[in-house]
Amino acid sequence: MIDVEDLIALVRNYNPKSNADLIREAYAYGLEMHEGQFRHSGEPYFSHPIAVAAILTEQALDDATIITALLHDTIEDTRASYAEVERRFGTDVAELVDGVTKLTNLQLSSNETKQAENFRKLFMAMSKDLRVILVKLADRLHNMRTIKSMRAEKQLQKARETMDIFAPLAGRMGMQWMREELEDLSFRVINPEARNSIIRRFITLQRETGDVVHKITTDIRAALEKADVDADVFGRAKKPYSIWRKMEEKQQSFSRLSDIYGFRIITRSEADCYRVLGVIHQRWKAVPGRFKDYISQSKSNGYRSIHTTVSGRDGKRVEVQIRTRQMHEVAESGVAAHWSYRDGVRAQNPFAVDPAKWLAQLTERFENSENHSEFLEHVKLEMYADKVFCFTPKGEVISLPKGATPLDFAYAIHTRIGDSCVGAKVDGIRVPLWTRLKNGQSVVVLTAEGQRPQGTWIDIVVTGRAKAAIRKSLREEDRERFVKLGRELVRVSFDHIGKKATDKALKTAANQLSLSSSEELLARVGSAELAASAVVRTVYPELIHESDEVAATRAVLGLQEGQTYHRADCCQPIPGERIVGITYRGKGVVTHAIDCPALEELEAETSRWVDLQWHAGPHAAEHTVSLDVTIANGAGVLGHICTLIGEQKANISDLNFVDRKPDFYRLIVDVDLRDLEHLHAVMLALEAESDVARIRRYRDLDRKP
Repeated sequence: MIDVEDLIALVRNYNPKSNADLIREAYAYGLEMHEGQFRHSGEPYFSHPIAVAAILTEQALDDATIITALLHDTIEDTRASYAEVERRFGTDVAELVDGVTKLTNLQLSSNETKQAENFRKLFMAMSKDLRVILVKLADRLHNMRTIKSMRAEKQLQKARETMDIFAPLAGRMGMQWMREELEDLSFRVINPEARNSIIRRFITLQRETGDVVHKITTDIRAALEKADVDADVFGRAKKPYSIWRKMEEKQQSFSRLSDIYGFRIITRSEADCYRVLGVIHQRWKAVPGRFKDYISQSKSNGYRSIHTTVSGRDGKRVEVQIRTRQMHEVAESGVAAHWSYRDGVRAQNPFAVDPAKWLAQLTERFENSENHSEFLEHVKLEMYADKVFCFTPKGEVISLPKGATPLDFAYAIHTRIGDSCVGAKVDGIRVPLWTRLKNGQSVVVLTAEGQRPQGTWIDIVVTGRAKAAIRKSLREEDRERFVKLGRELVRVSFDHIGKKATDKALKTAANQLSLSSSEELLARVGSAELAASAVVRTVYPELIHESDEVAATRAVLGLQEGQTYHRADCCQPIPGERIVGITYRGKGVVTHAIDCPALEELEAETSRWVDLQWHAGPHAAEHTVSLDVTIANGAGVLGHICTLIGEQKANISDLNFVDRKPDFYRLIVDVDLRDLEHLHAVMLALEAESDVARIRRYRDLDRKP
């Protein structure tokens, strides 16, 4: 446990004028209030508030925040009161402690409706003083660092909550180091096998190639010295979770992933940033499409830096970030830079933003949300988003989250433009509406009178604003259709447990879910805002058996009576993926994954599109997916690979060799799977195998309907 004088020394490192007596008094008061309380590890409980305060000293925060950390659990867990804390330490500290207590009492891992309402309260509370969330984030960080002392099920709950809420919140507020550590600590609990596999690959790679970070750092320093540029250079391997996420996003194995190292160059001036960029691009080959200038176009949390990715002679890619010292302070501390001290005075960093601005904009945007699920969805989208900047024909900049589409762009301009959108041109070329926009592109939205939002647009857009506008329009325009579809979905779900979806049952469910009527309930089910299984669970919770498999004959919901379906061979969609149905003459309805390239040809034929979704619940392992696997040519390798697939409870239904070389084989393996999670488990098991050089999902457009 950190001694009070050691804690004061940590504060005085950056703030010699701090009120040491008040910190001592807060330390003594917290120690007295928590006397006799212990953590799961057996340590005195007060060791936790001290550790939280120490974490906040790393961000050079003010005395009030440090004292709040020492007292943050007193009002909730001891006999201390708000009045007593206010009398001893002032109104500022008392309000901060009270704010942290209210955040702690929010049950953020409860059901979605309560979670959304609590999230709304959380943001409203944070908007008064963002130091509350800084203490809460430090509190969560220390809890995650010491999570091993908790029960296994409690560890998993806390890790998922951290991954879903606190890690992205830290990142959105600019504290990237905290986001990365929270993600990695959560990853260690949620998927330890995957994390250990990545660490083992790193060890093997370092054994084979030596200290790559040191080599590249030395090369960069030499290039800068030759150009007479004064700058500091730092390098590191990226965190296991960051690498795993890239592997998932790019569907690549570790051996195929190139940019697993990151380098940071800290310059003396903004002009030097661009000089350094020139030196780097002259010395190494720049990777097209991987350059971002956040100095000229900063992020909303004040983040400024130049990002570029270059490749060396061996083809290995490395990411380089270039920024000044002041930019770096904001990049490390995020909104906390607003309260940080240097040499006893508040640091005057020109790049630090008003920490309440982003939060105020967020709460203003969502305070009029019509329902809880929409609000929760918007909040999560806002927190996870990385920005891209696109231009209107008039040269105005539109800021959108990474992955945004022309539809998001249209709704960002005006809801009326989005509702009437029929197409888009990006840099003068007509593109599908689901095209992902990139930095610096110019977008022209094509509209037509009488056009209305389509149901499939929900799966195309990524911004909360667009989703809310589309859902509102769909509710207004297609309420009757949604009620009809919702009635069918609910009927199927009730039939599954041997019950009837009577009017009384629906009214009861509507009341329990705080909806105005059973018609409103059916409309929300039909518009995919509420799962039919949730309606059944509300009325008959004791009859829901999660282990019951969903039969293939009823795996897909949304078909009309008498319609049949089959999965598209080109994209082979499986439960867990977003799908859309396309009607084909003589073939019924063919289900495609929403990102299937074959859909581009059908963009204009909206009359053939059918809103579909997978039935909730566990599915039978009978959905075939083709895997493209490259393995070493060695005795017993193929048999071992087949055994690994079998160990994941997956059946191989076909196997074809497409390339044979002296040192490797490439083959297409058809595997019968339950869902997307099952697919990831199989691919992860194969990726961890040293004899597997590459594995990816195989999609053949020649097999489209």
